[in-house]
Amino acid sequence: MRHLIVFAYLGALWLANAQKPVMTTPEQAIEDRLNLRTLPDDERARVTKELALAIRALPSSPNKLMLASRLSNLATEGDFGRDTLQEVTTTLNGSLQGQSTPGAHGDVAMPYLQLARLVKYENMQGAMDTPQFKAAMAQLDAEDRVREKAEFTLPDLNGKQWSLKELRGKVVLVNFWATWCPPCRKEMPDLEDLYTNLKDKGFVVLAITDEDIRKAKRFVDEKKYTFPILLDLGRQVAEACRVDGIPKSLVYDRQGKLVAQSIDMRTRQQFTEMLAKAGLKY
Repeated sequence: MRHLIVFAYLGALWLANAQKPVMTTPEQAIEDRLNLRTLPDDERARVTKELALAIRALPSSPNKLMLASRLSNLATEGDFGRDTLQEVTTTLNGSLQGQSTPGAHGDVAMPYLQLARLVKYENMQGAMDTPQFKAAMAQLDAEDRVREKAEFTLPDLNGKQWSLKELRGKVVLVNFWATWCPPCRKEMPDLEDLYTNLKDKGFVVLAITDEDIRKAKRFVDEKKYTFPILLDLGRQVAEACRVDGIPKSLVYDRQGKLVAQSIDMRTRQQFTEMLAKAGLKY
């Protein structure tokens, strides 16, 4: 997923053990199959479910939680079926049971945030009656309140300024992305299709990157994307919108209300469902 903070968590977990944890044979077998991005989507759905069940069968350990966290991080890169995602959620929930998982500097530990995001944004069943999970949900609620009030003005690749506030009256999909991000690249053709077919109905895509203009322009020109690409070189807007991983999409309705958001890459159908919450039908 894209979620940069997840890798920070995993790195901290490795460091906490002073060296790379020694894995059992079953754990290593699961680790070896986690390169899911190389698989076709239909096969990826099957393997994701198999891995969720295999992780769940492991005895409780930090390695089990690490593997569950990594799988959760990959399982939302598209739509592999709600049953599959529920299996992943159940496995992450169970892997947290009985584990001491403190966050860095008093922050909520990433696995609890992952579980909370699955519950809150993907409508999965997996709530825990623990202080850590409740803190994670409270953090997500606070972040949503910030995103609800988001205001920004950024230049596009041609120097034109785009203001979110000035787009009231239109449905706006704000997408945070980068050229180096495989899930970002994978969802962009669907964004182009939606933009092409819905822009006359008052739909705007604002794709925001913090990359160098030359790199972004070279990529966009090659792919012939026509929606606005905005430059957030200092990541002020990304940070203001509490974006800790990409891709990340926010949908604002014609009154400027935040009505839908993703925690990862979306398919065309998933984007369509998000836009429907703003009253826009494809």
